[in-house]
Amino acid sequence: MAGVRIVTDSACDLTTAEAEEHGVRVVPLTIRFGDEELTDRVQLSAEDFYARMAASDALPETAAPPPGAFEEAFRACAADGADAVVCIDLSSQLSATMQSAENAARAVGDDLDVRVVDSRSISSGLGTIVLRAAEAAAGGATADEVVALVEDLAERTHVIATLDTLDNLKKGGRIGGAQALLGSMLSVKPAIDISTGVVEQAGKPRTRRKGLEWLRDKLFAEGEVEGLCVSHGMAPDVDAFEAMIEARYPKGSYRTCTIGAVIGTHGGPRIMGVTYIEK
Repeated sequence: MAGVRIVTDSACDLTTAEAEEHGVRVVPLTIRFGDEELTDRVQLSAEDFYARMAASDALPETAAPPPGAFEEAFRACAADGADAVVCIDLSSQLSATMQSAENAARAVGDDLDVRVVDSRSISSGLGTIVLRAAEAAAGGATADEVVALVEDLAERTHVIATLDTLDNLKKGGRIGGAQALLGSMLSVKPAIDISTGVVEQAGKPRTRRKGLEWLRDKLFAEGEVEGLCVSHGMAPDVDAFEAMIEARYPKGSYRTCTIGAVIGTHGGPRIMGVTYIEK
């Protein structure tokens, strides 16, 4: 079937059902536990990842997909009749994944029009952008129109979260502008903002409860938003947080998302976040 196809990477945290429903191909990153390498979503589910991390003394690491994995996805789209592919990846400032996709795009350039776009986002922020792009493509949008949409959404998509620990972010080297949190990391539940594609310090709540209240207050301060998603790393108190926002966002009016291994590797266990698009 002719038209534009959407490709992304496994940091999007879309479910398999969501990706299949919208015709999105997801290229997986790799998760390392010591010497063991596992393919995200293929050999390692989110549930298995958090169980492994809890049982391991060593923190996991991530690796970007090889260009060949993206090339395979692009050629599969071509074989399916695609006129063009728009590949939307997690923030280029946090991963080499987009660079890998760009190398693959060059490799197939003589055969297929592939556009690689930086979402400047992660997890359900990336996932929401991907879903919007897939809906536009299914509606007949051209590659140029889909790219313009993604670039607009990248400017308006917000990712904020409160962490239960800063250990993973520190070890993974993705600390960015949240470096100042390190001095007090034992006494706070760090609040971060990744809306620009890099990790920035956003607050220093002293307790988990205050961290969730900070998250609620930041969301409510935005006024009306689009594409809200509550994302968490197997957090046991996700129901409590949803109850905190119910007055404005009743359950069922937003998506929920389990943060997978790629972002969970750096965010750590029990991370709680919201992603949304400002109007």
